Amino acid sequence: MPSFVWKGKNRFGAFQEGVLIADSRDAAVATLRRQSIQVTSVREKGKEIRLIPKFPRKVGSKRVAIFTRQFSVMLDAGLPLVQCLEILGEQEEDRNFREIIQAVRTDVESGASLADAMRKHPRAFNNLYVSMIAAGEAGGILDIILQRLATYIEKVVKLNSQVRSALVYPVTVIVIAAGVVVIILWKVIPVFAQLFAGLGGELPFLTRIVVDASNFVGRYFIFVIAGIMLIYMAIRRWHKTERGRRIIDGMLLRLPVLGMLIRKIAVARFCRTLSTLTSSGVPILDGLEITAKTSGNAIIEDAVMAVRKAVEEGKTLSGPLAETKVFPTMVVQMINVGEQTGALDQMLSKIADFYEEEVDTAVAGLMKLLEPLMIVILGGIIGTIVTAMYLPMYAILQKIG
Repeated sequence: MPSFVWKGKNRFGAFQEGVLIADSRDAAVATLRRQSIQVTSVREKGKEIRLIPKFPRKVGSKRVAIFTRQFSVMLDAGLPLVQCLEILGEQEEDRNFREIIQAVRTDVESGASLADAMRKHPRAFNNLYVSMIAAGEAGGILDIILQRLATYIEKVVKLNSQVRSALVYPVTVIVIAAGVVVIILWKVIPVFAQLFAGLGGELPFLTRIVVDASNFVGRYFIFVIAGIMLIYMAIRRWHKTERGRRIIDGMLLRLPVLGMLIRKIAVARFCRTLSTLTSSGVPILDGLEITAKTSGNAIIEDAVMAVRKAVEEGKTLSGPLAETKVFPTMVVQMINVGEQTGALDQMLSKIADFYEEEVDTAVAGLMKLLEPLMIVILGGIIGTIVTAMYLPMYAILQKIG
């Protein structure tokens, strides 16, 4: 008969562990329950299997949010930790994430803490997630921490979707417009160029520019596309370096309209992340370090790390924040009030709510600004091409007349 290694608590709440011989895992659990032991983990001895995907992909935030919300509900209902992970792993549709959950369950069954087990899978559970889980385990409020985590991730997903929705429309319009213009220059203009060449005479200046552009596209189209792709890849590669990331992120923050939107998103993310961490019991220095790494902008990250260094030296949070010149004055003042009243996490949460609404307003305003701007640009391009093709015909008609 197989042997099962088990862990649990007796009727007095004392932690116990041991080895039990039984026909199956279910039989072992039933035996332990008859002995008034609340089982936390049971595994067959000698059959520990690590189910880690060979090439793990990054798990989407939305999927992690659903997992976290379900996890908190199960724990709140009184299900054992390992059983929750087992159920969540079995019902998970994404194979990569399912294997990660099963690997976490195996580590927890082997005696590891939930935070340590999740720390091995950074593609699914980042530093913020693991730090909050560790704080929840230490304080015995894991179900509450998971609820806060689920709410935080859901708000982050919503914020990111707002940003993507603001970019999808102009990018789509630009791509379609560029495709239409290229097709016109590549296929339509050469027909008119041959017609004009057959008629003879000197073409107007604007028509010559359009015809030259058409000839250029016809001859070097492949090279232009390859050049654009190479430039894009070079910029992405440069952005991965420390110097390139700081230069590009700094330029983005200085853009006229988009820069203000990026700054508001960064402030909302900073306040939401730090509020969630501090309210969950994570030390302020660890919280600032995690917040800096999840800021998404090198300039914001440097500013938060400078604030962390000042706080480590004994200063308040609001003073160094004001010195960075990155965060708005209103944010600094509200954080200062939160520090003085001892309600920093609540004040940060209110600031995050306010700036998330500001992002909504800014995105709506950006969309209203882009729509007429796109119409004007497209109308100008198409109008220029049509005018260039019309001018020679007008000249011919004048000669006939």
